[in-house]
Amino acid sequence: MMDKHFILNFTPTGMIPTKQMTPHVPVQPGEIIAEICAAAEMGANLIHIHARDPKTGKPTFEKEIYGEIIAGVRARYKDLVLGVSTSGRDFHEFEKRSACLDLEGDLKPDMGSLTLSSLNFNKQASINAPDMIQALAKKMLERGIKPELEAFDLGMINYAHYLIHKGLIKPPYYFNLILGNIACAQANLLSLGLMIKELPPNSIWAAGGIGDWQLKMNALAIVDGGGVRIGLEDNIYYDADRTRLASNAELILRIKSIAASMGREPYSHKAVRTLLGLDRTNG
Repeated sequence: MMDKHFILNFTPTGMIPTKQMTPHVPVQPGEIIAEICAAAEMGANLIHIHARDPKTGKPTFEKEIYGEIIAGVRARYKDLVLGVSTSGRDFHEFEKRSACLDLEGDLKPDMGSLTLSSLNFNKQASINAPDMIQALAKKMLERGIKPELEAFDLGMINYAHYLIHKGLIKPPYYFNLILGNIACAQANLLSLGLMIKELPPNSIWAAGGIGDWQLKMNALAIVDGGGVRIGLEDNIYYDADRTRLASNAELILRIKSIAASMGREPYSHKAVRTLLGLDRTNG
């Protein structure tokens, strides 16, 4: 029987959108905090945080900025699951990529992103060498931070099986299945189905799509009983013709409406924490 509830993974900022591209993308820590809190009020229950330098608006690895965002959100939503990015697009040193995992106490993140292979985006590569992936996974395991496993194709899911064999990740496993990138799995029903089929037992998944494919993959995920990954990180337009820039709120409300028409609604914050085995409540 299909679960009535679903994970709504909110990705407000990412590394690419700028204020020049869309005025709706939150860049300053205060903006990101406000967008996350607004999304939490609308049903978002798992947050994928990217930090930006307040002066330049460019991506940053500085843990103090991540800490400021986490503190601002947890002041209002103590049970909301918060994840931080260890992306390999702009930063290649382990010390930089893993800095946000060193936050302590109430600032410690619940999850950390773990992209399962190197890949090419439209204009940029994300470098994730095997030793880097394993080092990040080991640090998350030691720190009690759950990996947010990011898979863009079948090979990345196979690498997750390898990490399980190595004892570097523990169940339940959480996957973001992200389709539609130019050099990875394309956004269609067959590709999504194959990725779901290859997931290890005791996996929880959400699907997202790059650009024009966001809505399609989110809708397919709702139909198939999964969760959704949604936000301006992956797509800045509301319509397929790209005539209207979207806000994060509009994207969330639209997918919630689609889900409601099928009798599904987001989990509560506490329910996601329980589902993922995150029994530490902050605050």
